[in-house]
Amino acid sequence: MNVDPTELRLLAVHAATTTAAMVRDRIGDTGSVHVKSSGTDLVTEVDRAAEELVTTLVLAARPDDGVVGEEGGAVTGTSGVRWIVDPIDGTTNFVYGHPGFAVSIAAEHEGRVVAAAVSDPLRAETFAAARGHGAALDGRPITVRAAVPLDRALVATGFSYDRGRRLEQGRVVAELLGHVRDIRRVGAASLDLCWVACGRVDAYFERGLNLWDYAAGALIATEAGAAVSGLHEPDPSPAYLVASTAQMAPGLLSLLRTLEAVTER
Repeated sequence: MNVDPTELRLLAVHAATTTAAMVRDRIGDTGSVHVKSSGTDLVTEVDRAAEELVTTLVLAARPDDGVVGEEGGAVTGTSGVRWIVDPIDGTTNFVYGHPGFAVSIAAEHEGRVVAAAVSDPLRAETFAAARGHGAALDGRPITVRAAVPLDRALVATGFSYDRGRRLEQGRVVAELLGHVRDIRRVGAASLDLCWVACGRVDAYFERGLNLWDYAAGALIATEAGAAVSGLHEPDPSPAYLVASTAQMAPGLLSLLRTLEAVTER
């Protein structure tokens, strides 16, 4: 079955922007707040409502597609297309009314992400990409920032909900600080990747993500010219993701491999 990534991108943008508007209207009105994997892993009534809205919008346009969402939504499709949904990436920020949350939607065809949209409700910005067609912010093409030496790089990262892993990540960041310009921690992987794509940061890395955290943002960053990989593998995965300019990638990967090995001892 032939799939047009640009058509899937249009649907992803429509679903993401529509859902982001609903999320924006619910800031300060989260309903009940619950915890999931740990006391720092939050979910709200708005997360679940947002996932339901995305699913409804996607399946109304493409009823034979599949859907998988962070909050447990799962629809088995027959078309070969599956939508990967994080209804609110950065729920803790959303609960606090703190900037740094987004609706993230990716379309996967036969196991490969081919279209994506990430919509930031507070900034009213939507990033989008279709494989082979570049990346855009609100319809305007974007590219990664011009290459800089690693010691002048602004690097974003994030932390796990698991206490033990957080401590390990903290040790890596403490060591990394002496090798880069500075560190930023937003709290939403989708936005970190989009900000690599448009040059707001030079690089981003994190371990322990879920597929819905990075599926959309990784395609957007890639289509904007970023090198996106795992730590030891060519493709990002829940184990590890690194995104940067192509020129910076070898040095950053080498440094992270060294720091990860040292902190695990």
